[in-house]
Amino acid sequence: MIYITLIGTAALVPLPERALTSALLTCAGHSILFDCGEGTQSAARKAGVSLMKADMIALTHYHGDHIFGLPGLLQTMCSMGRTEPLFLTGPAGLEEAMAPILTLTGWTSYEIRLIETPAQGMALSGLVKGWPEMAKLSSFPTEHRVPSQGYCFTLSRAGRFNPQKAKELGVPVNLWGLLQKGQPVQAGEKQVLPGQVMGESRKGLKFVFTGDTAACDALTGAAEGADLMISEATYGEDGQAQLAADHGHMNFRQAAETARKANVKRLWLAHYSQMIEDPQAYLPNAAEVFPDAVCGRDGMCASLLFEEDQKP
Repeated sequence: MIYITLIGTAALVPLPERALTSALLTCAGHSILFDCGEGTQSAARKAGVSLMKADMIALTHYHGDHIFGLPGLLQTMCSMGRTEPLFLTGPAGLEEAMAPILTLTGWTSYEIRLIETPAQGMALSGLVKGWPEMAKLSSFPTEHRVPSQGYCFTLSRAGRFNPQKAKELGVPVNLWGLLQKGQPVQAGEKQVLPGQVMGESRKGLKFVFTGDTAACDALTGAAEGADLMISEATYGEDGQAQLAADHGHMNFRQAAETARKANVKRLWLAHYSQMIEDPQAYLPNAAEVFPDAVCGRDGMCASLLFEEDQKP
């Protein structure tokens, strides 16, 4: 299961009722924060989630409304006695962009590690013990005015393990776990491969966070079949399509068109311009293209479940 909390939904300027756009993903007791603008800490508290034990902060780009909350959050983690390393990831220029942020942060009781997220993805269990073996975070390029990227989190699921077959092949019970993790084992004089005792892979889960971007093929491809996509939708009116593209953003309809092309299951719109007083007023522009589009709101949350765990 994956648990998603949309912490804020604003763009550029935090408003009294609308924090800057960020989201928290939680899985198996571990979490990733996507973007960290000014006021993210207070918005997270209002949303009822804690950022103190996040394993990673994934930044989409280095504009202020996506990173200016970092010094305060990093200091708070220190004051709360954190000792576990924290990973910061982002697009090209991460080290240069984080230099002044880390200077402002000052000394911390924990190590801050800057890493790149490869397009092919990285297994989170290789970074932090406790993440599911099949949990992976990958990045994809987006089109904005500066180097930027979105993120795709996937939780794959292996096929069902066949204990009877394992017994027939003479695999000791203490080696079954290795086969379930995709590792071959030695049973007497023969090697047993996972495919010999595992059924076909079952459908996993997929979450996509766009960050700031114009409509682009990379986003459509990365979002293909996502269970949930939180998409930037800076402008509400259809007539603002060119304005959005010129500034590296999307309007409601463009975000919905991306979701439709990508066969996304659920779409939450976010990153609203301060010109939008009531996002719901523009929802028909998105719903006409993608009926299941929803206007994201601060504190909105959802549980993403494997198909067989979903109630009919």
